[in-house]
Amino acid sequence: MELDIQCEEMSPSRWTELMSTMKSCKTIRLDDCNLSSSNCKDLSSIISMNPSLIELKLNNNELGDAGIEYLCKGLLMPTCSLQKLWLQNCNLTSASCETLRSVLSAQPSLTELHVGDNKLGTAGVKVLCQGMMNPNCKLQKLQLEYCELTADIVEALNAALQSKPTLKELSLSNNTLGDTAVKQLCQGLVEASCNLELLHLENCGITSNSCREISAVLSSKSSLMDLSVGDNKIGDSGLALLCQGLMHPNCRIQKLWLWDCDLTSASCKDLSRLISTKETLREISLIDNNLRDLGMEMLCEALKGSKSRLQELWIRECGLTTACCKAVSSALSVNKHLKVLHMGENKLGDAGVELMCEGLLHPNCNIQSLWLGNCDLTAACCATLATVMATKQCLTELDLSYNCLEDEGIRKICEALRNPSCNVQQLILYDIFWSSEVDDELRALEDSKPEVKIIS
Repeated sequence: MELDIQCEEMSPSRWTELMSTMKSCKTIRLDDCNLSSSNCKDLSSIISMNPSLIELKLNNNELGDAGIEYLCKGLLMPTCSLQKLWLQNCNLTSASCETLRSVLSAQPSLTELHVGDNKLGTAGVKVLCQGMMNPNCKLQKLQLEYCELTADIVEALNAALQSKPTLKELSLSNNTLGDTAVKQLCQGLVEASCNLELLHLENCGITSNSCREISAVLSSKSSLMDLSVGDNKIGDSGLALLCQGLMHPNCRIQKLWLWDCDLTSASCKDLSRLISTKETLREISLIDNNLRDLGMEMLCEALKGSKSRLQELWIRECGLTTACCKAVSSALSVNKHLKVLHMGENKLGDAGVELMCEGLLHPNCNIQSLWLGNCDLTAACCATLATVMATKQCLTELDLSYNCLEDEGIRKICEALRNPSCNVQQLILYDIFWSSEVDDELRALEDSKPEVKIIS
């Protein structure tokens, strides 16, 4: 049994009602439910009495250190078999880390710990690392985003990594680490026996200076499939260094996030080579990089390569215009693997989208999710978009937010949704103005096709 409740104020009567249900649940998720330390007393009892409970998710509740102390009493019971514990944004401090260290040391069943967005600090996470070094600890996933960590944490992390071959995922995003610390961390990862699969280092103060070391991790750890270094100013020179590791035969990267990395079209030569030859690569995010039309044209040529297996391309806010859309259309008409295309916040215009639709309508194109928010579109392109919606049954999600489509455009989109051949299940229309009559049409359409979700 699974209990999954979000954003609900818990009255005493409602909590009492749920208590009896939770005694037999395998999964309990209570995010944003205004829980406090007093609720943790009850949850501790549930944990100790319910050996079938394997996942507990309590994100965005004001549990505090006192709440975690109560919770951990249940987690330390021999009857506890919990595997996944989520405590993101629960108002925890370093004081909670000693209690959590005891759990890590005593509970070999615990494989995931998510404690991001808490002010644990470097001192607190050093204590957690001591728990990780206990032979009983079998942790596989550790999430420490927004934990106010500094460069001083790396020595403790490396020691934990050396002793923990089970660790597969490490997220340290949004902590002030800097190049020196990231270099040390990467050296530790290369030497560690763990088969790391995911490494997230977004917004960690990284520059091109530490990219050679990250590249070494990529070339030495064939297990690494998911790397995110977004929101770091690595620039074109840093990307060139990363690509040395990415192109190494040992590298098996599947997901690569490089958003807001100060990249320009100069990086697209290396990126194109990566997309066209690295058959393991499935998803790449280049959001908020100044790639321009020239860069996009190079990426499109790469998508046409016979070895490209990319399924998701996130290219939002990259300075694109109508000029690159013919190349995009050509790539869509050739590439059978691309499923998700995010091109929002680029000045594509009606003419650009009309060109793209030629590729979208090609039999080879299998796009499922298309994002065109804030692309300077008007009602003029909606008839062609409607044709795509009615013709391409693979298309299930479409975002047209922040475009001046007006009543005329929205009516054409509605007409496509009514078509029995249309398989769009989610239509996103934020910040588009239409009349009350069109609003009634949209509501009626939702009533007649309950499988369609219109978000506005």
